[in-house]
Amino acid sequence: MWDDFDENSEWDDEDEENFNNPQDRIYKHPLMLKARDIIALTHALVGSLDEARKELYGGLMTEDATMMSSKFAGTEGLEDYVAKMENATIMKVHAKSLRAMTYQLAVESTHAEEHLQLLRDAIEEYRELFVEWIRGFDANEKYDDGWGIFTD
Repeated sequence: MWDDFDENSEWDDEDEENFNNPQDRIYKHPLMLKARDIIALTHALVGSLDEARKELYGGLMTEDATMMSSKFAGTEGLEDYVAKMENATIMKVHAKSLRAMTYQLAVESTHAEEHLQLLRDAIEEYRELFVEWIRGFDANEKYDDGWGIFTD
């Protein structure tokens, strides 16, 4: 059954390129690349916390960082403006939460200020890319889901 697969296959290099293209669009997008930087910085900060603070803050910080990338990946495949804006809002909330956490860590003197500032700077770069990204949403592609948000 599988022996003749290669002989009868109509799959070629162009098919491979088209198959990978949506993933490239997502995973090579500047917003995703910056989100991955934020995840790495967050993991480094969380990894250097003492056990009590790691338990208290680590999960929240890691969740915030990972939601910023995962919601982006899910949003890029959507056409619907309402769904895109909902996911964008979730991304914004998590970015703001993570930034706020850096100030909590500063109050507790858990890290050198320069290390916390690295994460803040990355979040600011993310915000700038985010604003540019959402400007590309087509508000004409709306599906009214009945909740009345982003439907005008």
